[in-house]
Amino acid sequence: PFDEGPFVMATDEGPFHGGDASAPPPLALFVAGLTGCIMTQLRAFAKRLDIRINDLDVETRVIWDWEAKGRIYETAPHSFEIDVLIDSDDELDKITALVEAAKKGCFLEQTLGQANKIKHRLKTENGWMDV
Repeated sequence: PFDEGPFVMATDEGPFHGGDASAPPPLALFVAGLTGCIMTQLRAFAKRLDIRINDLDVETRVIWDWEAKGRIYETAPHSFEIDVLIDSDDELDKITALVEAAKKGCFLEQTLGQANKIKHRLKTENGWMDV
């Protein structure tokens, strides 16, 4: 229902991964996107539900595993932990309902909460090839 972008954002990794740390790593942007998504929904839905937020902080942790595979490595997600700190004079049941609504309104959280199919294509001189 709205038009946003396009945006250009640089990413890089630190020396361990073969980069030179010239920009935020993709994982930092990923976690920032998830955190920003829930924060945005909390603020937007608080207005719709007539809940006053005096202060808001969200802290997100990503728990994951990695395993060396020769000269490369493979990763696997374990969990996402999101701590919501809301300063409000409203009742706890209203604040809890706000968090529940924001969880459902955050597309990133809803995406991460289910199995997803991710397709990759590689552009070749003959067109696109599934990888």
